[in-house]
Amino acid sequence: MTHEHSDGYVPEHTPRMEWAKLAPEVYKAMLQLEKATRQGTDPGLYELVKIRASQLNHCAFCLDMHTKDALAQGESVERIIQLSAWEESRHFYTRRELAALELTEAITVLTEGFVPDEVYERAAAEFEEAELAHLIAAITTINAWNRFGVSTRMVPGHYKPAAQGNAS
Repeated sequence: MTHEHSDGYVPEHTPRMEWAKLAPEVYKAMLQLEKATRQGTDPGLYELVKIRASQLNHCAFCLDMHTKDALAQGESVERIIQLSAWEESRHFYTRRELAALELTEAITVLTEGFVPDEVYERAAAEFEEAELAHLIAAITTINAWNRFGVSTRMVPGHYKPAAQGNAS
C-alpha cells in the first residue's frame, strides 16, 4: 500500500537506479541462486529468515515483500511482529526456528567477525547437514538481496505476493 502526498504522508523516495535492468545477468544469477536455496529449505522457515535478515539490514523493500509472502503462506501476524524481539518471544517459535533465527543473526551481523561455534552447533543439532547447507545459502542470499535493495533504495509498498503455489 502506498500513500499519496495529499493525505499527509511523506511522498515515496526515488530509487537510485534500477539495478536489475542495468545488470540483468547479475539479476538472473540471483534468481537462480534464490531458486536453488528455496528448494532445500522449509517455505515457512525460509520467509521467517528472510524477514529477520531484512529487519537487521533495514531493507524496507525486502521486508514488504517477505512479510506479504509469509502472510500469504498462512504465517501469523503475531509471529511476524515478534521476529524483531525473538529472543524475548521464544515461546512463539520452535527450536528449529530459533536455531535458524540465531544463525541468521550471526551470519547477517558477523559481530565477532565469524559465526560463533555455539550458534552453529545449535543449528547443526536441529537441521540435517544438507538442510543446514541450504539454510546458510538462504541466509546468504537474502543478505545479498538486502544489499541490492538498500544500496539502490528500492521502494517498498508495491509488491503483490504470487498466488499460493505459483511462487517460484
